[in-house]
Amino acid sequence: MTFNPNARRWTGALIMAGLSAMLSWPAHAVEVMFKPVAPNVYAYVGDIEGRTYENEAINANLGLVVTPAGALLIDSGASWQGARQIAEAVKKVTPQPIKWVINTGGQDHRWLGNGYFKAQGAEIMAHSNAEADMKARGPEHLRANAPVLKEKMDGTVPVLPTRWLKDADTPLDLGGVAVQVVHRGGGHTPGDSMVWLPQSGVVFTGDVVYVDRILGLHPVSKTKTWVASFEALEALNPKVVVPGHGQVTTLAQAQRDTGQLLKALRAHMGQAVEAGTDIGAAVKSFDAAPFKHLKHVDVWLPQLANRTYLEMEQE
Repeated sequence: MTFNPNARRWTGALIMAGLSAMLSWPAHAVEVMFKPVAPNVYAYVGDIEGRTYENEAINANLGLVVTPAGALLIDSGASWQGARQIAEAVKKVTPQPIKWVINTGGQDHRWLGNGYFKAQGAEIMAHSNAEADMKARGPEHLRANAPVLKEKMDGTVPVLPTRWLKDADTPLDLGGVAVQVVHRGGGHTPGDSMVWLPQSGVVFTGDVVYVDRILGLHPVSKTKTWVASFEALEALNPKVVVPGHGQVTTLAQAQRDTGQLLKALRAHMGQAVEAGTDIGAAVKSFDAAPFKHLKHVDVWLPQLANRTYLEMEQE
């Protein structure tokens, strides 16, 4: 498929029809396949379960933007072989070469496929706040994925972006398509950024947004900056939200599944720290009811509450 000069005639009704169709996508897709979310804008919705041999650790969402000057790929997968599969999926959408790859964060499935695309001549970008995290955790990601992916990890080495973005908002242009990379200090990882397409009203949030399943917190995660990142998303007021995990959705669902959870955790744990409440009691008294619809909530929410308490003790 080539660039359509009449793309801006896309209507809200068609967008919503596309979103409804995507709700029926298989949750455990093995084959990478990009589906349209707006004219010349596509998303692959990955598995919301953990990393497996079958899903090749591409258990996250990816983006593709087709322009007259080439294609933009949003996130590169977790391995060289996974990246090659992503590249083949792109070819089924457009003959345009992949000119740019934007890594939306430092998690493995956001950037460990960089080596493949760099070898094809793509310029690879990420926010500079991701650099230290990628360098520190790249080898850790390889070790963790090796027993899961086995021979599917062959050829994978951590390859850093070729261009580091420095600003909170970085405007870019590829073939007349405006692209803005939005960064507010990260959240899930220090380099978390969003890719905003103002002409189509689509935003690829990376791990700033989780829907359908509960979000994850790691030692490198910071809920304070994550809230700032989410508020930047709200300021964009996008028509279509492609989250880091879960089905393509609306801002309202992103607020319900991610924004409200982050704010509730910080409010509750902040009060507990201020009052000197024991961490165990604070975790047990957190009201999980509004978030019971999220997958894995029973397992993960106590850990999220625990990490948030410890983070707020240090603030």
